[in-house]
Amino acid sequence: MPLLLRCCGFLLLLVCTAGHATNALPVIPLPASVVATEGEFVVQADTPIRVTAGDAAALQAAQYFATLLQRTRGATLAIANTKSPAPAIEFASDATAPAGNEAYALTVTATGIRVRARSTAGLFYGGITLWQLLTADTAQGFPVSLQGVRIEDAPRFAWRGFMLDSARHLQTVDQIKQVLDQMAQHKLNVFHWGLTNDQGWRVEIKRYPKLTQVGACRIPAGAAGRTAQGQPRPYCGFYTQDQVRDIVAYAAVRHITVVPEIEMPGHAQAAIAAYPEFGVTGKAPPVSPDWGVNPYLYNVEDGTFQFLQNVLTEVMALFPGQYIHVGGDEAIKDQWQASESVQAHRRKLGLKDDMALQSWFTARIERFLNQHGRKLIGWDEILEGGLPPQATVMSWRGTKGAVEAAREGHDVVLSPSNLTYFNRMQSDAADEPSSHDYPTPLKAVYDFEPVPPELDAEQSKHVLGAQANLWTEHVRTFDNVQHKTFPRLAALAEGVWTPKAERDFGGFLQRLAPQLHRYRQLGITPADSAFAVKIAAEPLGENRARVTLSNQTAFGDIRYTLDGSDPTPASPRYEAPLELPMPTTLKAASFAGTRPLAIARTRVLDAAGLRTREAEELTPCSNSLVLRLEDDAPFEGPRAVLQVDILDACWIWKNASLDGITAIRATVANLPYNFQLGEAINSVKLRAPATAEGELEVRLDTCAGPRIASLPLAEASKRDTTSTLEGALATSAGAHDLCFYFTGRTPDPLWAIDAVQLLPATATP
Repeated sequence: MPLLLRCCGFLLLLVCTAGHATNALPVIPLPASVVATEGEFVVQADTPIRVTAGDAAALQAAQYFATLLQRTRGATLAIANTKSPAPAIEFASDATAPAGNEAYALTVTATGIRVRARSTAGLFYGGITLWQLLTADTAQGFPVSLQGVRIEDAPRFAWRGFMLDSARHLQTVDQIKQVLDQMAQHKLNVFHWGLTNDQGWRVEIKRYPKLTQVGACRIPAGAAGRTAQGQPRPYCGFYTQDQVRDIVAYAAVRHITVVPEIEMPGHAQAAIAAYPEFGVTGKAPPVSPDWGVNPYLYNVEDGTFQFLQNVLTEVMALFPGQYIHVGGDEAIKDQWQASESVQAHRRKLGLKDDMALQSWFTARIERFLNQHGRKLIGWDEILEGGLPPQATVMSWRGTKGAVEAAREGHDVVLSPSNLTYFNRMQSDAADEPSSHDYPTPLKAVYDFEPVPPELDAEQSKHVLGAQANLWTEHVRTFDNVQHKTFPRLAALAEGVWTPKAERDFGGFLQRLAPQLHRYRQLGITPADSAFAVKIAAEPLGENRARVTLSNQTAFGDIRYTLDGSDPTPASPRYEAPLELPMPTTLKAASFAGTRPLAIARTRVLDAAGLRTREAEELTPCSNSLVLRLEDDAPFEGPRAVLQVDILDACWIWKNASLDGITAIRATVANLPYNFQLGEAINSVKLRAPATAEGELEVRLDTCAGPRIASLPLAEASKRDTTSTLEGALATSAGAHDLCFYFTGRTPDPLWAIDAVQLLPATATP
């Protein structure tokens, strides 16, 4: 029969199958084996943490556990070396504990709590699990009662990673450490650190000081790149070698290996800006202010390989881990193909094409790393032209690269962009911050299976694990880093730790409720996108509206108010669509019992609001390459976020009611067109303007339909921030699709809609 486990006041249902409790404990990732037992243990304020004298591994794990517990529960448990039989929390190295370098056992009985493992890492992870058991509620201090339980746990995969791009936008040392803390608390063990790219070189190399003197500064495109007086305003920063050593040591204490990424042969523009002799043209480009795929590659001369080997020698001295990531992705070959010297070198080597030349390039770097006891890992493009003999492949363009490499006997790490790229939105809600294209919601991350089904049992042994990646082109602030990362990192963590058969999204959501509170206690502001209430409204005549409430996961209870106050667990529960008078201010939020899951969302229900659409509520005409872009001004403070298809700045308002409408108002902004698209730039759709600055045009029914408004951009083009356009709308009636697009002779500037409002005759000036 089911057992009830009361943990810190958090009531959990343990469904026992063959002696195992599944999806029960308030722990993420879910342990491999959980068995409920009789009895309970009450942790009091004077309960000691007992460690045998001389057990350094246990002492280290106990100290981290005690510190974490103090930060989140607000009380300190003392660590003692006593052998007293009195009830205690015991950490102990034990050669009879579950096998595995990261495995541990945790037992709760009436006489105490014991964490055992064969290794320091296992004891550390056992302490993380115990900390989560003791922080399942929102209370402070002690006592805390734990029901008897026996946990035996070990990770499913050896590589459990998170990649953070510090080249496009820099994070402080303290912010990096905050990320490492959260990785440790999710039992992740590989921090893949993006340190070089076209937009910045971020690690000090003493032999080549210009890499940071020149390569660590760029002039941002648009208004952010100039002062009010029109002077350049550089974006600069890098990590000194002492700072890197500090971060690596900090990670090591948390059983995290730092894998640096030093990009080659492409994504090298910042390095070539500093040392143009190592590029193909010999000319120094600027450090790139653009996003996308830049054309600058290293050349293939011996002097360039000596430069790269010297750089890697300093990098290896800073990062003692086994792997060095060399990128290898998106190395478009235009400059190589146009270079007589590069092509002559290729022919001399007997290589059939430039893909084979890149393979030769990577293999030469691999030999150097192997000679120094290191392993090369690169993105799946390193497969093209032939994979270097011992290389490990990180597969980002889906899973095809991983399958191919594993079948050839190479180790692989899965990181498919459609599921594990956290630079994508958590939802399609209008309040999501700047992001890459389509949403990757929490469930999509949770459902990701690292082992491709095409691999047989033997080939699957080459799957080291998986990781999530956060590229920061559109993630300027650390607040946005947190929003993008959490709680999706928890979903990824469960996927790489917990046995496949034990994973269950519904159970995960229940366990996520206390985890959201832990985040906030530790200074992390997670996205609440998975639980945020979506308020959809449609008019019912002149003075009423029908309102539908929902959230992305359909988890929890939705509570709402109509008086402007924030909902509480006692507020009315949403059961069915509401018919409400206008005007009304509706607020709604999701709850798991009494625990809030998301902040309240507000919608003012009135006639003007129902005639307004945010850009996110409009449909892209082409849906070619839709980005959610941050405005480039102001330099400091909040910025508008604008959703726009950068290949076709065009939107459709479907089924707009035009009865009584005589005018239109639009909030718009102009952005720098700082995108390196290669040949795709020829796909940008341009529409001929009637004036030099262009117009926002409105068409009826289709984008080729009658023009019903044309709003000049002349005044708006003089401003760096958002502007309001307003003008008459040719009279029509009934419900019609409206097409909005900008005209212009070039893609730059990129105009974007923030919001559109239809105005009746009584609202026009």
